Amino acid sequence: MKKCICILFAYFFANSFLLAQNQFVVQGKKGVDKIHFQLINNLIVIPVSINGVELSFILDTGVSKPIIFNFLNSVDSLQIKNSETIFLRGLGEDKPVKALKSTNNIFKIGNAVNVNQDLYAIYNAKLNFAPRLGIPIHGIIGYDFFKDLIVEVHYGRQFIKVINPTDFNNNKCKKCDVLPLEFFNNKPYLNINVTLNGRDVPVKLLIDSGGSDSLWLFEDEMLNIQVVNNYFYDFLGHGLSGTIYGKRSKVESVSVGRFVFNNANVAFPDAKSINHVKHFKGRNGSLAGNILKRFNLIFDYHNKRVLFKKSRYYKDDFSYNKSGIELMHDGLRLVTQKHRSIRQARVITTNVDDSTPVINNQVDYKLVLKPAYSISELREKSPAYNAGLKVGDIILVINNKKVEEFTLQEIMQKFYGKAGELIKIKIDRNGTELKYQFYLESLLN
Repeated sequence: MKKCICILFAYFFANSFLLAQNQFVVQGKKGVDKIHFQLINNLIVIPVSINGVELSFILDTGVSKPIIFNFLNSVDSLQIKNSETIFLRGLGEDKPVKALKSTNNIFKIGNAVNVNQDLYAIYNAKLNFAPRLGIPIHGIIGYDFFKDLIVEVHYGRQFIKVINPTDFNNNKCKKCDVLPLEFFNNKPYLNINVTLNGRDVPVKLLIDSGGSDSLWLFEDEMLNIQVVNNYFYDFLGHGLSGTIYGKRSKVESVSVGRFVFNNANVAFPDAKSINHVKHFKGRNGSLAGNILKRFNLIFDYHNKRVLFKKSRYYKDDFSYNKSGIELMHDGLRLVTQKHRSIRQARVITTNVDDSTPVINNQVDYKLVLKPAYSISELREKSPAYNAGLKVGDIILVINNKKVEEFTLQEIMQKFYGKAGELIKIKIDRNGTELKYQFYLESLLN
C-alpha cells in the first residue's frame, strides 16, 4: 500500500512539475492529442481556451508570442493580470500598436496545456480579422506553441496532432521530405529555390502559416529578385501596422525540397510595408498558406526541421482574384424568408356526418438576420471597378442566387474562376438596389 501511494505521489509530482514550467505539455498517458481546425482562406483556425474562456485563434508560424485582439473588449473577461503597456510593430505602414503584456495565463489547446503563458492584448477596433474571414477570430499563436511540442498539420483532413517530444516516433514518416529550419527572433526560415525571369534564385523565406497567399518575395535587384513586366498592382492583406499593397505576378517555378510547383502565384509587397520585417537581412520573403496547404507538415522545432508530405491539395491550380473585389462581413441585415406551414382544415358538406379533412399548405414569411457582405477593397481599372461597383456596396445577389446561401469564402471563390466567366451582381448602395455585371479578366500571362 505504501509503495502504491509513493508511486502515485511521484506520478503526481512529475506531472505537476511539468505543468509548472512555462511550456505546453500534452496531458494524458500517450502524450498525443488530435485537434480539428477550420481551413479558411488557407488559414488554420483552432479552438483555444485562455483562463477558461473559449476563443478562436489563427495558428501562425510567423509570430512568436500569442496576440489577442478585439475579444470581448474587457480585461476582466479573461482575467488578464500582471500587465504592462508595450508597443508592437508588424506589416503595414501605420504606427506601432499599443498592447498590454500579460503573464501567468492558462492556455489550453486540446489536451495541450500551459499554465504560465505570456500574451499580448491589443485594444484596437481597427485590428480585426473577423470581417475578412467571416467568422470570429480572437487572436494568433505561434512559436510558443510549436517550440514545446511536435506539431503535425494535416491540411487535407483539417486537424493538427500535438505530441510531447519524448513520445514522438522519428521513423513514422518514411515518405516525407525532411528540410532543415533556421530561426531568427523565434521564427522559422526555410531555404528554397525559385525560378524568376529565367533565373534560378536561392531564397530564404519565413514559413508563414498566417499568410493566405502562396509566396511573397522582397524585391532586390542585386539578388535578381524583381518583377519585370507581367504583374498588376493589388491589395495584398492586412498586418498589425496597416494595409499592405503590392504587385501580383507569377514565378516560373518554386522548388521546396524535391517538390516543384510551376507557374505559382507570387506577390511583391511595397517596400514601405515591409521595412520593419526586413531587420533580418537574410530574409527574402515568405512561404505562405496556399503552398503550405499542399502538404501535410510535421514541425519539429527541437531538431530544427520540418517534414513535408503531399496533401490532397497538392495539385490544386494557382488561381487568383480576377474581379478586383475584396469582400468583408459587414454586420447583419434583415432578410425576408419563406416559411411553409401546414394547416389542416375541414370542408363541411350538407350532410353533417360527411366531412372531408383537407391539408392546406400555406406559405408564411418571416424576417431573419443574415450576414451582410460589403466591398472593402476595389482594385482600380479592374472588371468590377469598370462596371461601376464601389467600396461600401452591399452584395445582395450573385449569379442569380441570394448571398445568404453562401459563406464569405464561397462568394470570394467565385471571383477566382476562369477568365471570361460572367459575374452578375445585385447590390444595395445607400438603400437603392442596383444591378451590375462583368467578366472575370486574366491579368497574368
